[in-house]
Amino acid sequence: MAHDVIRVTDPDDPVVAPYRDVRERDLTGREGLFIAEGEVVLRQLVSPASRCRPRSMLLAESRLGAMAEIIAAAPADMPVYAASQDVLDRIAGFPLHRGLLGLGEKPAPLSAADLLAGLGQEAVVVAASGIGNHDNIGGLFRNAAAFGAGGVLLDDRCADPFYRKAIRVSVGAVLRTPTAAALPLDELVETLVAAGFEIVALTPSATEPLSALRPGGRRALLLGSEGPGLPQPIIDRCRAVGIPMSGGFDSLNVAATSAIALHQLTRA
Repeated sequence: MAHDVIRVTDPDDPVVAPYRDVRERDLTGREGLFIAEGEVVLRQLVSPASRCRPRSMLLAESRLGAMAEIIAAAPADMPVYAASQDVLDRIAGFPLHRGLLGLGEKPAPLSAADLLAGLGQEAVVVAASGIGNHDNIGGLFRNAAAFGAGGVLLDDRCADPFYRKAIRVSVGAVLRTPTAAALPLDELVETLVAAGFEIVALTPSATEPLSALRPGGRRALLLGSEGPGLPQPIIDRCRAVGIPMSGGFDSLNVAATSAIALHQLTRA
């Protein structure tokens, strides 16, 4: 193991202050930093594909051996802290069964226009409006990464993708998938149009089925929140498509919808 491990025996040790009371800090933010949790996410954080800089790790002593490969892949100057499970739980403020935490630095802010300008002529991106559920945000990023989308664009009513639970649900895809500073929905649509993207709005009210679409050209898949969905004036500015339902259902979970639509736009 190339890194020296710093043992922590006091939960009030200032070196682990960023990890203290994790859940409460999730609600107030970390000023450009975020908490990564679990082996899969930490592996993404230190991978060459990550857009985020690892700042430190805090691990249960019992997990040090299993984490040797991930620790070795981290920057040489990154501190690695280890504590007993009891001390670790007291630092975090709840039983941390995985025993693995990391502190990362968010990537430099990127405008939506700059993100789109760097994509190719066959690029597909995901755009979302009003998605406040962190599980759904994480699912969108995971699906975007799995189907090779060029990025995820969120409006200013979406939840923060760098919230700990969103990162965990995305299995670390949030850390490697290009995203941009959030915009009001109107501005987001205008930016996509200006960049030459056809906007495909998923809505149960559409008469055109998703199955009619074929890959090709710059496409943005636009998804709204479950229940209210997308505003009608926005739908009217887009190509509205739907996924036919059976059994009296009108729609799927937004993350499931994104997976089906991304498959259609990138694999069909």
